[in-house]
Formats: sequence, structure tokens, C-alpha cells
Amino acid sequence: MTQVAHDKSTATRRLQAERLIGSSALKEAQALRFRVFSSEFDAKLKGAEFGLDMDDYDVHCSHIGVRDLSTGELVATTRLLDHQAAASLGHFYSEQEFSLHGLAHLQGPVLEIGRTCVAPAYRNGGTIAVLWSELAEVLNQGSYSYLMGCASIPMQDGGIQAQAIMQRLRERYLCTEHLRAEPKTPLPNLDIPGNIIAEMPPLLKAYMRLGAKICGEPCWDPDFHVADVFILLKRDELCPRYARHFKAVG
Repeated sequence: MTQVAHDKSTATRRLQAERLIGSSALKEAQALRFRVFSSEFDAKLKGAEFGLDMDDYDVHCSHIGVRDLSTGELVATTRLLDHQAAASLGHFYSEQEFSLHGLAHLQGPVLEIGRTCVAPAYRNGGTIAVLWSELAEVLNQGSYSYLMGCASIPMQDGGIQAQAIMQRLRERYLCTEHLRAEPKTPLPNLDIPGNIIAEMPPLLKAYMRLGAKICGEPCWDPDFHVADVFILLKRDELCPRYARHFKAVG
């Protein structure tokens, strides 16, 4: 089921979530990812010569997005890799960057989220809420117990922002009870003052508001010039504000 919402920030916007099915819809998602990742992170992207961000995981994933019905433009997207597809691949995408201790012992099906991006003009709570509503439908239909993936912190400043944000995350959101993520390329050690204020990236903040936890230290991704933080969301530990979207399936 698709969800339609009116974006109050712009009266003419009508946003609709949808499943992105077929090669043309996938290319739309890959083009949006390219525009966001290349302009904001100066990322090294496979498919850049075609104006696309593409990799070998895309064909194994399902893709969802948010479309502005006023313009027809795809304005947000994410991709989802479930445990069965990961088993056929031999690993989840996150396992390229992290050793995931305890993954095999998680009770219940797991869904991995990745490559999430939102067009700059649409970065508000309304767009993310519409995307989350479709994510909730996928989680419910598959009866997934866990959602996991990576959220990125820019490293263009050499890691100062990432270290400052990690100080806050360790204090409030660190949990290794269910899974411990060990980065294969840890961040370099930096001595930073305790009074540095760094704004948490919107997507990472959105995951924390959902009730997600971080499961260890971040991994440096040199291709994207970011620090990737591994997050895990246990569906029955959702923030009550959002739990109604992620209703239990009887």
C-alpha cells in the first residue's frame, strides 16, 4: 500500500511512497543517488560515467522511494536487502565494512537498509515520514524482527565532526547486547575538545528517533569520504511515536 502525504512546507507538494519496480524505476533511484552522493561526498561511484550510482547489490535488493506527484520527480529512495538474498550472496552489504559478531544469533528475520538519500530541497520530516511509512509496510509484510544498516557522517573535515558525534552516540545510543559491529577500517584517533558541537546528520538522527542503537565504533569509507555508523533497530523496541506505523502482524 502506498502512502500519500501533503508536505506542509510547500503547499503544492503531494508526496507518495512507492515500490520501485523494474529497470527504469531502478535507474531513477540510481540517478538520484548519484546526484546526492557525488555532489555532497565527492564519492567514487561505479556507474558515474552514466550519471548513476550502481553496484552488484542493486539487483538483489528491493527499492522504495518517495515521489513528488506535482512534478513526477523521485525525491527520496532507499534499498532493502533481506536475509534470504544476503544468504544467496554470502553476506550483507554491511559486512564489507564490519565484522558483525552475533548476527547469526539474532532471533527472527533481518532486513538491511542502505543507500538512503533524499533530494536537498525535500529534507524535512515530512519526506522521511512518507519513506518510513513504506518501510513499515515492507517490515510488516515480511515479519522482520530487525532492521540494520549504516548511516554516514561526512569526513571532509578530517574526522572532527565524526568524533564529536560519536561522543554523543556512545553516551546515549550504544548497545552491543544483540550484535557487536567491529569496523574493518577504524577511524584514526583524534584528540578533540569535549566542547565541540557537531550537528548529527539528518538520516542518522532519524534512525535514533525511531529507536535504533549503534553497535560499535564507525568504519571509514574512503570511497564516500564518510564514517559509517552501524545501526540496529529491534522492531519491538521502536519509539512509541513511530510504533503505530510498524504495527505487529498477527
